[in-house]
Amino acid sequence: MHCRRASVNALSPTVPISVVNGFLCGADPMAIARLAQRSGIAAELLAEPAARVTQEQFATLYRLLAHEHDDEMPGIFSRPLRNGTLKYLCLSLLDAPRLEVALHRFGQFFHLILDDFRVESRRDGASGYVELVEYPASPAVSMLGRELMLKLVHGVTSWLVRKEIPLQAVELPSGRPPLASDHLYLFPGPVHFGCQRTRMIFDAAFLDMPVRQRKPDLEKFLARAPEDWIFVSFAEQMTCHRVRQYVADRLPDPPTIEAAALALHCSVRTLCRRLAAEGTTFQAIKDDVRRDIAIQRLTRSEDPIAAIAFDVGFDNPTAFHRAFRHWTGSTPNAYRHAP
Repeated sequence: MHCRRASVNALSPTVPISVVNGFLCGADPMAIARLAQRSGIAAELLAEPAARVTQEQFATLYRLLAHEHDDEMPGIFSRPLRNGTLKYLCLSLLDAPRLEVALHRFGQFFHLILDDFRVESRRDGASGYVELVEYPASPAVSMLGRELMLKLVHGVTSWLVRKEIPLQAVELPSGRPPLASDHLYLFPGPVHFGCQRTRMIFDAAFLDMPVRQRKPDLEKFLARAPEDWIFVSFAEQMTCHRVRQYVADRLPDPPTIEAAALALHCSVRTLCRRLAAEGTTFQAIKDDVRRDIAIQRLTRSEDPIAAIAFDVGFDNPTAFHRAFRHWTGSTPNAYRHAP
């Protein structure tokens, strides 16, 4: 009997290859091949639209690119954010008395070094807002650039108050992408597409929270960049996060939606409605969990593929191969052979 390995530590969502390629777009082909290999990403996966990488692989690639290009947002904005930008940004925020002041300083900091847009923060009644406002003659900013800046704001401010700030909404001007469900694991709140603004909305009470981090805490935060500001920790869980955890905890026996609804103390209809409001379904979450655990096991271990197949709920390795190709566009061996 195989042991159950679908633990909390293995639950981190994987990253779509489109994000990886977005970071690589400013690098030359030789650098792409070299840095991807050093990050443990098989070169063939870069050309596969449905491919995924682990958060660790993505973070390694990010750090390598940032170091090589001397740009902490490699090629994303019209001018590079030189290495050390995040450090000096955080240092300028640490002695702010409360988050509202820190957010104002955040906007001032990037006003000095970015030509692409302003980062504006304000409160309106019970809601706080952070909005990216483009300059009239500014260069076009990619959607990846917009999302990463919102992630940076959210990650840094959550770190400052030592609490992941739940979001009432994230508004993006782009149309809904094919992999919109990935945004559920980037932002701890609902994401709306096709909006007029690029902004995030949260409870204004957070603006009054004191800044709790101090200079000695900064070293650890910087060492873990970008994990601690790009990916949500699920400390403030949406329904989809709770379902994801529930499914992972019960592998290798994938649960039914009826069992999940019972565990979450609601009806199947209510669960479906909540997941639909968050832009996903029970089946999509179940597939994502099995896919992500399989990818992480393939890239981190030498476990036989048949054992991995069993542990994510497949008695038949052939069925696992078929499902894996459907999920990622590649075979399990393509991930196993990554350097």
